[in-house]
Amino acid sequence: MTESAFAGGNVGVVTPARFTHLEPFVLKCGATLPGFELIYETYGELNSTATNAVLICHALSGHHHAAGVHQEGDEKPGWWNTCIGPGKPIDTNRFFVIALNNIGGCHGSTGPCSPKPDDSGMYGPDFPVVSVEDWVHSQARLADHLGVRTFAAVIGGSLGGMQALQWAMDYPDRVRNAIVIAAAPKLTAQNIAFNEIARHAITSDHQFAGGHYRESGINPDVGLALARMIGHVTYLSASGMGKRFGRQIKSGDPRAGADVEFQVQSYLRYQGQTFSRQFDANTYVLMTRALDLYDPAADFGDDLVAAVARAKADFLLISFTSDWRFPVERSEEIVHALLRGRKNVSHAIIDSEHGHDSFLLPLPRYLDVLGTYLRRVHAEIEADAT
Repeated sequence: MTESAFAGGNVGVVTPARFTHLEPFVLKCGATLPGFELIYETYGELNSTATNAVLICHALSGHHHAAGVHQEGDEKPGWWNTCIGPGKPIDTNRFFVIALNNIGGCHGSTGPCSPKPDDSGMYGPDFPVVSVEDWVHSQARLADHLGVRTFAAVIGGSLGGMQALQWAMDYPDRVRNAIVIAAAPKLTAQNIAFNEIARHAITSDHQFAGGHYRESGINPDVGLALARMIGHVTYLSASGMGKRFGRQIKSGDPRAGADVEFQVQSYLRYQGQTFSRQFDANTYVLMTRALDLYDPAADFGDDLVAAVARAKADFLLISFTSDWRFPVERSEEIVHALLRGRKNVSHAIIDSEHGHDSFLLPLPRYLDVLGTYLRRVHAEIEADAT
């Protein structure tokens, strides 16, 4: 494997910030939040014309901590540290990068873990249904707060890619480029089924307690871990799992046929147990439902071409050959709709054996495609300033 031209450095220690929106916020479902808070981080500096901002939209279990560390000595940096930093594809020497935790999240933004306005306890399962459109509109309020009128690019992978696409449609004059990675215009029945199985694993855990587990000082660890295990398998590929784990035995004697644990079993259990300690079950239910419900063509007679007609941005679509959760043809659906709508669009298909999770990994060609595109975006910003 050759090295990418975009190795780069790290942004160092970062401190999360809090944005408070004090006005009522009407959600797509019809419910109204009396206000909301978003936790976010920024990397790099906003230029004098406020034209170099880049918004990072997170996927299902993501959050605001996308790059750097929160204190010296942290062993695990932000979830997209591979791509964000000085000299990296999303170059913080060139761009002012914003990453946030969406409404409904469990890492500090207003969501099921937040107190109700009437001080009657946490929202828990009573937090209203949220949508990709709600996330985009709340992100726009954050952009206003930060003095960003137009984004040089809105970028996201998976569920984050859906947000990038929605940004281009809902705010056509505020997005110059939309970068949609490993995404789809809507979920297939199979994907909805996987999400339902994961939710059922959570809600059938007796410690879920109808979503009121926190009031009782318990947590649906088993159900949440199982949901993560199910999801994690779908993010990988058969060939990638085979090369990484094969049929390696971690413990036990296969000849005896009892108490045998394969390496892949151990790995999945670890992933599930770790996730159950870090993520909120109500948030998982909420966000998978938002993923299921996303369908931008629904209000346009199921015509995706009509839905994207509003967009003015240039588009970069990136997909991965082994991603069976959001395969290449799902990105091609978006590409074809954009082309029929006479939009400027590029599509890179990256050869990878790592499945859906490829968008999180330092794959050289992927980094080069993303970095080269954004270098052109920055060159256009510089040209406009002269």
